[in-house]
Amino acid sequence: LLATMRASLAELIKAVKGVVVMSASLEAMLSSIHNSVVPELWANMAYPSLKPLSSWVRDLHARVAFFKAWTDRGAAPFVFMLPAFFFPQGLVTAMLQNHARAYSIAIDALSFKFNVRSEAPDSSAVTEAPTDGVLIEGLWLPA
Repeated sequence: LLATMRASLAELIKAVKGVVVMSASLEAMLSSIHNSVVPELWANMAYPSLKPLSSWVRDLHARVAFFKAWTDRGAAPFVFMLPAFFFPQGLVTAMLQNHARAYSIAIDALSFKFNVRSEAPDSSAVTEAPTDGVLIEGLWLPA
């Protein structure tokens, strides 16, 4: 996705400057950007989202930063950003599997227990992972 965005934006800049011919796909992309809509080329490669372009780019940046920090650190984060995952059910299943393996319990016998906080903690202030379970941010529940 990021490589496609970089390449398509470079082509669009060239087309706007008149260095290359403005193709129909570049014109559609320019129109999308002008209308604050995620260009179709990017949307086809990305996670589903109904956000306008500016919010979508901020969200993409947060997702990329989360996964980059994870890989730079070389270990699982202390707080997981649930909305960053394209398939969050996979993360939830992995949590169950890790707990089942640690305590030699059948995964089918496990269920979730949630401790919902009234205020979101500052995830950067968390210095260690909980002994059991995981900390998640970005789970929105209707009131």
